[in-house]
Amino acid sequence: MDILTGITVLDVTNVLAGPFAGYLLSLLGAETIKIEHPKGGDLARKLGASPDMNRRAMGTSFLAQNANKKSIGIDLKSPEGKEIFKRLVKKADVVLENFRPDVMDKLGLGYHVLKEIREDIIYCGISGFGRGGPLAKNPAYDQIIQGKSGLMDITGTPESGPLRVGAPITDTVGGLTAVMAILGALFFRSRTGKGQMIDVALLDAIIPMMGWILSNYLIAGQKPVRMGNENFTAAPSGAFEAKDGLLNISANKDEQWQELCRILGLEELITDPRFAERDTRKKNRSVLSRILNERLREKTAEEWEEILNAHGIPSGTVNSFEKAVHQPQVRHRRLLKEISDEELGGITVCGLAPKFSAVSHEPMRFPPRLGEHTDEIMRGLGYGEETIEDYRRRGVIA
Repeated sequence: MDILTGITVLDVTNVLAGPFAGYLLSLLGAETIKIEHPKGGDLARKLGASPDMNRRAMGTSFLAQNANKKSIGIDLKSPEGKEIFKRLVKKADVVLENFRPDVMDKLGLGYHVLKEIREDIIYCGISGFGRGGPLAKNPAYDQIIQGKSGLMDITGTPESGPLRVGAPITDTVGGLTAVMAILGALFFRSRTGKGQMIDVALLDAIIPMMGWILSNYLIAGQKPVRMGNENFTAAPSGAFEAKDGLLNISANKDEQWQELCRILGLEELITDPRFAERDTRKKNRSVLSRILNERLREKTAEEWEEILNAHGIPSGTVNSFEKAVHQPQVRHRRLLKEISDEELGGITVCGLAPKFSAVSHEPMRFPPRLGEHTDEIMRGLGYGEETIEDYRRRGVIA
């Protein structure tokens, strides 16, 4: 039995934030039914680094967060499609969508309609800016939210200007926020019998992730500045130059700083008035980094990582993306899962990050082709073969 065994999720989402949330729920054991338009389906099916997979409507962007799901193609604009969806809602626990806030209402499938069908339904809508406010109707992708949230403003160096974080972080944090909210709503329903609507905005989700930077500004009035690979909370804390590449060192405590000086043979820095206190080290971090880099260039990053960690000084190599994905720690944690398809062969995707002692979430199913489970789901809703074929011929279903 999985964490969410017996829970059915209708995943009416596209591209990333919503599909990622649906994916996590599926990894937790929910039966996740992906609702896609019969013509084309999720846009992510055509996105990714493999043109061949894009042509097959199985792009790598889609494969990344749609394993374990079932797919049914429904034209939600058609009267018959609306009826199919409403029948699904009767058997569902969660409806997850990431359209603009007014789209489902315009389709006649908004929360207030669906809760009349199933009173305890949990409805989660993910959007860029939420269901109210001056930006509510604006379209939004990760790039837009990174800029509007101030995240880009604190990323980079004074010379580079604002930079986008390399991964689509606001989409994934938005998806995680939705999952947290849905799990909370399921728990609330288990105690009260009440469903509810959840309004998740990507802008709301990412701003609290800036934590200390945010509180320094809101409480202490300190505006953040772009510091590149330096950590604003302490010094020395950042990326330093080893013999063969960069090495992250976080000597945040005074005792760690002093031990680092002893290991590097720089004991005189401990009593140097420029570096003796945490705040003075922060003010003189550029001078301090030059001194440390000169000594750190004597060994490789991996050599220093082993030495410093052995002495209680947190440190780690700055890995290439390829090396990071294939490092022994990731293999040991069994984060990456191999799944296969008779036609498309094997692929590797991320599994569930947290490990549970009482449940196991193996095996995983290959991401579905567009409408792959349409007939199965339609039969389960009570539709006969003639009706299924008629709806397919008229484009109501995939």
